[in-house]
Amino acid sequence: MAAEIPTFSTEFLALISIRLVSASVIFFIGKWIAKLLTGVAKKGMTKANVEDTLQHFLGNMLYYTLMVAVIIATINKLGVQTTSLLAVVGAAGLAVGLALQGSLSNFASGIMIITFRPYRVGDFIDAGGVTGTVEELQIFTTIMKTPDNKRIIIPNSQIMSGEITNFSANPTRRVDLVAGCGYSDDIDKVRKVLQDIVASDDRILNDPAPAVALSELGDSSINFVVRPWVKSADYWAVHCDTLEQIKKRFDAEGFSIPFPQRDIHLYKHDVV
Repeated sequence: MAAEIPTFSTEFLALISIRLVSASVIFFIGKWIAKLLTGVAKKGMTKANVEDTLQHFLGNMLYYTLMVAVIIATINKLGVQTTSLLAVVGAAGLAVGLALQGSLSNFASGIMIITFRPYRVGDFIDAGGVTGTVEELQIFTTIMKTPDNKRIIIPNSQIMSGEITNFSANPTRRVDLVAGCGYSDDIDKVRKVLQDIVASDDRILNDPAPAVALSELGDSSINFVVRPWVKSADYWAVHCDTLEQIKKRFDAEGFSIPFPQRDIHLYKHDVV
């Protein structure tokens, strides 16, 4: 009996050694294959012009998913039953998923934003109840800077659940202004002055041609629409400068700029 113990121990150690070597081979070869497949996937995404943020994220997801499979195969090779382990991992994944519903929603929205690109870094947008310039586009959040230099972090699900207005998407924008004059003013002269104001600004584009037209006979004023086209970057500067020029030129030409007013008539009645 004493002679059989070393034999048993030797066989057991040999079996363990074989399993350890096999598991190590599976792990290192599997890790190498995971890196190889991840590299191939990233190159494919680069050729397909996939956004860098999405490339990095999807590449990491693929690598870690493959590594989980490699680790399970390694553990299984060591003789450990992985069925119960997979059940525990699945239950834990379900619990984590339920606990992180909001984050998963932000994640899905981030993937949609990066894929469909309704806006990019540097664009001026109105989304999620915030108007500002996009500074960073992340998987879960979008970071924006408001015109008064506040930094606001918005969950991507909040952005995707509402309307997105991208003011920078197109190279040109139309400035829509209304200029009113009095009924006693010469409308031909008013139109000529407005056309001169538009023509004197080099930032205003000739194509499309700016429009100056009478649009409304209002209650107290005759209203002209002034609609010049400008580069998107010049929008607010032209908007403000044109309004200022209209006021100065109207004052110089003696045009009235009507404002809402009410006439009150008083009647005197003799008391009998």
